Amino acid sequence: MRKMCVLLMAAAWLAGCSEPSAPSPDASQASGLRTYGDIAFQPCTLANGFSTATVEAQCAKLEVAENPDAPQGRKIALNIAWLPATEEGAAADDPVFFLAGGPGQAAVQVWPQIDAAFAEVRKNRHIILVDQRGTGESNPLACRDSEGENAFSDDQDTSTDAAIAFARQCAADLDADPRFYTTTDAVRDLDSVRRALGVARINLVGGSYGTRVAQQYAMHYPQQTRSIVIDGVVPNTLVLGSEHSRNLDQSLLLQFEKCQQLPACKRVFGSDLREQLRGLMSRLAANPVTTTYRDPFNGQQKQGQVSAGSVALLTRMFAYVPQAAALLPLVLNEADRGHYGPLMSLATLVDGQMSDQFMHGMQLSVICAEDGDRLPTDNPADADTVLGNEMNRYLKAQCSVWPTGKRPADFNKPLATDVPALLLSGEFDPVTPPRYGDEVVKQLPNGRHLVLKGQGHGSFAVGCVPKLLGQFIENTDAKALDASCLEALGYVPPFTSFNGWEP
Repeated sequence: MRKMCVLLMAAAWLAGCSEPSAPSPDASQASGLRTYGDIAFQPCTLANGFSTATVEAQCAKLEVAENPDAPQGRKIALNIAWLPATEEGAAADDPVFFLAGGPGQAAVQVWPQIDAAFAEVRKNRHIILVDQRGTGESNPLACRDSEGENAFSDDQDTSTDAAIAFARQCAADLDADPRFYTTTDAVRDLDSVRRALGVARINLVGGSYGTRVAQQYAMHYPQQTRSIVIDGVVPNTLVLGSEHSRNLDQSLLLQFEKCQQLPACKRVFGSDLREQLRGLMSRLAANPVTTTYRDPFNGQQKQGQVSAGSVALLTRMFAYVPQAAALLPLVLNEADRGHYGPLMSLATLVDGQMSDQFMHGMQLSVICAEDGDRLPTDNPADADTVLGNEMNRYLKAQCSVWPTGKRPADFNKPLATDVPALLLSGEFDPVTPPRYGDEVVKQLPNGRHLVLKGQGHGSFAVGCVPKLLGQFIENTDAKALDASCLEALGYVPPFTSFNGWEP
């Protein structure tokens, strides 16, 4: 299985000046082209391979300098999508910019999966999607292994030497200078798009890694920032990857404790799910198992090797979403009894779906410049966790040969601003736990942090959150929101068989 580096972090960019009010987008051109400020758009349909939903939009490219110190040098084209407000005649002058996670996800690709959650927001505001440089169709920094996959493959050689060779070859093959694909560059790009659209202020909505991009933009362009919504909060003070292993184990502990409180769960799975997981991974680390499983993409019977890494991948990714996490006790229990087929099928599904969503080269450009020198690789506190220190060791090794940009001097400065802010966290988030949101909101006098009971990583579409998003972006008063509707959220009980959970 391929290594999943679903990582989070960002940087900063200085400057910014006030702009006149935005002109209304021009819809009068008979050719089908529409202009928004100085950018000409044409009709397009947004879609991805992970959702049946499609979204009609307007698409365009905007050229920017790859190297900010060489404005006449090489140019790259930013991929932009504009979703006009559904009540366009009454649209406000300040659009919403959506910032994808990762690092390595593309906003345009992600959007069809979350569009429905922004129905209230879209009534009165245009949505702008910018594929961050190095992702999507903005000169993507894709690293391909020998099988053509966008990640470092651990199917054969898992040594640090192999990881270094992979990173070195990827950097050499790219049609790009990886030094200029950091969050600092992305923040500058966002303001270039804002200026080209001719708008004075924007609303920023970021998820996961996108929360750091939002904070950095608001820090350095406060006059251009009307509001921010950040979901799955990454503090500016955090070294990316330094707490991933412990955060996952803490999330699993909370979820397993909930399972133990249910008589059916305790009866079927026993009293110590964490110890069962630890024992399973220990045995597979010593002796990987070859098993027959059903390929989730074509239904064919296949053989594959189940390793401790397979278990770690599945455990981590399923912990993100409560509905998926509900399967974990059952799948791990089956594997512990020697039935590895379900685990292998699900791990293959997760790996296949995720690998092309994240540009590994862009991840390295962000992490190596902004965190690599401070990333711990042998933390004793991580030694007995599901993820251990392995991910950080691979990243550290790859950063040793990756062309690395610069980290701004104020990179770790907490965001302290009067800009209105709404922060969202899931109680069981395995990557960005609620304590991160608690830390960030302390410096935001016009901010409010909502923790969603029983939820994981990503809350835009949960319960009444779409309604709250619309209300906040309309009036920018987070503290006045009536969030009592969130009390209706409940816990997803674990499956006790493949037929579902017991009543």
